[in-house]
Amino acid sequence: MTSLLDGNAVASLRAGFKGALLQPEDEGFDLARRVWNGSVDKRPAIVARCTGVADVQAAIRFGREQDLLVSVKGGGHQVAGLAVADGGLMVDLSLMRGVRVDAEARTARAQGGCLLGDLDRSTQLHGLATTAGVISVTGIGGLTLGGGIGWLQGKHGFTVDNVRSIDLVTAEGHQIAVSEDNEPDLFWGLRGGGGNFGVATSFEYQMHPVGPIVLGGPIVWPLEQAPEVLGVVHEFMADPPDEAGALAVLRLAPPAPFVPPEHFGKPVMMAILAWMGDPAAGQQALEPVRSVGTPIADAVRPMPYVALQSLGDAGAPAGFGYYLKANLLHDLPDEVIDLLVGHVGSITSPFSQVRLHWISGECRRIAPDATATTGRDAAVDVNFTAGWSPVMGSGDPHIAWARAGWEALQPHAGAGLLPQFQYDETAATVYSPERLERLTALKDRWDPTNFFRLNQNVAPSG
Repeated sequence: MTSLLDGNAVASLRAGFKGALLQPEDEGFDLARRVWNGSVDKRPAIVARCTGVADVQAAIRFGREQDLLVSVKGGGHQVAGLAVADGGLMVDLSLMRGVRVDAEARTARAQGGCLLGDLDRSTQLHGLATTAGVISVTGIGGLTLGGGIGWLQGKHGFTVDNVRSIDLVTAEGHQIAVSEDNEPDLFWGLRGGGGNFGVATSFEYQMHPVGPIVLGGPIVWPLEQAPEVLGVVHEFMADPPDEAGALAVLRLAPPAPFVPPEHFGKPVMMAILAWMGDPAAGQQALEPVRSVGTPIADAVRPMPYVALQSLGDAGAPAGFGYYLKANLLHDLPDEVIDLLVGHVGSITSPFSQVRLHWISGECRRIAPDATATTGRDAAVDVNFTAGWSPVMGSGDPHIAWARAGWEALQPHAGAGLLPQFQYDETAATVYSPERLERLTALKDRWDPTNFFRLNQNVAPSG
């Protein structure tokens, strides 16, 4: 499906637009419309590849005047593929990837099209970092507006807890700088409320001394040892040192350099550990996890922070098909561990996995209503991610596998969802009634016509 655009209106937009305006017949259109999730195959009527705020404003006003369904693409990494829509206008920020670091003030300003790797590479030149995901090709926009987890969360909280200000283009095409001092209610909503209130063209982050060398890396165990190991990791992460971080992955062993070849393709548990402090102190602190069971491989070692941030990149290649279902849990009892481990026995793809992200430290100490994001009272996020390569045909069996695991987990769920791990959920299943009421009031003020609705949508009350 495509929309027939008014040629005169397009010509008028093009006259003052610095970036590229691409329609289906134009060279580069098919590349521009693609997103990370290769199973998303939608054709907008026009892609506005913005180079700055003025381009974003012009695109938004054009979309409103032409009554187009508008999507916003930052890194394009959101798994549901909401950055693109059939027949609509894609506001593409992927050319806006500048980062400016103030080393003395320990802040960084990053444009809305930046990937985490862009931010990390620039800030690590000054020995600085902030909480920002665990896969370097993730876009900063979706991650930040959704809450944002990462290796520094024990010391410094979620990504949203480190945001100082956001430059926003509203549904009316106006630019505003949002912070605690200017529109504090909107600042609250942007930090966890997703893309409901405008286009975030840049973010200012509080940065912290980190690295450049940190301790981290994967450990791999045979799947039969996973129940014992998961129990130990969960106990360790229930009250860990703030410097410690961990995520676990249940999957088929990939052909990674640290995995012995005889284990390729066999069910395993992997834990990626991190220590955001002195590496020598971390060796001793992480020993309770490293000493459990009989690992196939232990690649925990001192490494550059940027290398730690990109460890998960190979497991999430762009262009593959993806589907995700997730839940937050208050605990990880034995019956849940057995459920998760058992579900790997029916895995349908070497690119699918069960992931566990623990929430700890400063994330849980900050008041639950300090930002719009959820999850501060949860212990662990569990997500079932289905992945399949383009040569594997239909994604249906892999999606069914992920959904079956998620459905089996539901009797043990009840702590909500992290906004950045949503796929087909509604706002009512993500936010508490009190949070949703406050977000709806913001929507009524800033976007009463629901112009920005390609997101985990908070609908206006009207």
